Amino acid sequence: MAKSFDSFQKGRLRTSYTSVVISISLVLFFVGILGLILLKSTKITNYFKENVIISIYLKDNVDRKQTEQFKEDLLKKEYTKKLIYISKERAATIYKKDLGEDFIEFLGYNPLKNGFDLYLKAPFVSNEKMNSIKKELNKNKLIIDASYNKNLVKQLTKNIKRISFWLLILSGFLGLVAIILINNSIRLAIYSKRFNIKTMQMVGATKSFIRKPFIWQSIKLGILSAFIAILGIGAVVYYVNKYIPKLDLLKDYLTLSYVAIGIIIISFIITWISTFFATQKFLNLQTNDLY
Repeated sequence: MAKSFDSFQKGRLRTSYTSVVISISLVLFFVGILGLILLKSTKITNYFKENVIISIYLKDNVDRKQTEQFKEDLLKKEYTKKLIYISKERAATIYKKDLGEDFIEFLGYNPLKNGFDLYLKAPFVSNEKMNSIKKELNKNKLIIDASYNKNLVKQLTKNIKRISFWLLILSGFLGLVAIILINNSIRLAIYSKRFNIKTMQMVGATKSFIRKPFIWQSIKLGILSAFIAILGIGAVVYYVNKYIPKLDLLKDYLTLSYVAIGIIIISFIITWISTFFATQKFLNLQTNDLY
């Protein structure tokens, strides 16, 4: 009879632990996916920003040596991401392709200028900073004009702020849900052992002594759940990379490491805090209140 009861208790315990692991794993999985989206959104945002250009047009009397020196000086600037030289001949070829006709044959000469396409680093892509860079460039005696698409930059900045705001709201909401769900899962698991807690307390065990095995057990369950969640995220990353290779997810080891470490840290902190307060609650209850 006693063996039957012990096996029943062990079965209930295993079921309780399994449900806790599954619950925490699912929550951490969705938190990890959101974290991955947030981290990659920064890279995607930077990608779009760093494809905005300032077009620089050189004067006709600028020779090759001056052009090379100007290029070297500009590459040293803190805002320069990339610099591409566009000759007037190459510019004419691009225009011909876009227009679908030979405008040089019609005009009798090439009116375009030699110049550069200046690609900026992401932090410098805003109308204020780009306007300042434009003014700086236009002071150079070699340049006839420097310009960029203000409306494009304005719209890009507006859309990025809007998307970032909603991602922040979503991450905050999901973070709160994660804390509540994990906390409830831990509390339910400890609730089933409330009589054991009170029995240990009645025979003279200190609160810290009683809490310690519960906290350690919950942390182990949390870490196990974290690894299960990481495996799930790995499967999603592999699947997405297979169908959208341009995101280059599998090779982004730094981002994937951040997500994995973040999930482990979150599981450790939440399970530790939840277990501490859950055990504290039952330690402070009177025996009659356990029912």
